[in-house]
Amino acid sequence: MIKKTEEKQLVIELRKKGLTYNEILKEVPIAKSTLSVWLKGIGIAKSQTQRLTEKRKQAQIKASKACRDIRIVKEKDIIESAKKEIGEISKKELKLIGIILYWAEGSKQKKHNVSQRVSFGNYDPKMVLLFDRWLREICCLNTKDLVYCIYIHRTADQEKAKLFWEKLLKVRIEKIYFKNHSPKTNRRNIDDNYNGLLRIDVSRSTDLNRKINGWILGIIENLRI
Repeated sequence: MIKKTEEKQLVIELRKKGLTYNEILKEVPIAKSTLSVWLKGIGIAKSQTQRLTEKRKQAQIKASKACRDIRIVKEKDIIESAKKEIGEISKKELKLIGIILYWAEGSKQKKHNVSQRVSFGNYDPKMVLLFDRWLREICCLNTKDLVYCIYIHRTADQEKAKLFWEKLLKVRIEKIYFKNHSPKTNRRNIDDNYNGLLRIDVSRSTDLNRKINGWILGIIENLRI
């Protein structure tokens, strides 16, 4: 009984010093349920409360970092495994990829504009590079057939964007068009990586647009969509 009394007194003193339950249990090896009973109603100083709050906060940060590290490793493994599934891309596969890209992002002929030329635009540099390659390798076009323009917000660094796209595509940007930014909108593309939208237009390409439309219809019919 004397030992239990001494242990209880030590537990209370340690708690008043601001130690956490786990820290106390390292000093006094008793059941956690007993610890809870002994410390019921035992207050601690404000400074010690702040210490406990900070320790909890640090524990949460540590746990969050551990979860993040696990997620990063898992994500990397999934991506690397998925990359291996793709393998070499054949010319026919490249052709189909470009057709689907244009189906999603390109300008199509409409009833009010039956002479729509081939025009493709996107913010993603890799996607733009892929489509530019598709035009050259699959559609057998060259630089003189292609016109490159940028659509960008007036508040962005236009010269930086121009240099970025010209270096990436190894071409000359013909023109920059500005988007009027409203302060009321929640525009997210404002970081250093923002270089506007790059549009590729193909000169004298009404028939090519019609041909691409035929390819799209061929995919639809063969897949019975």
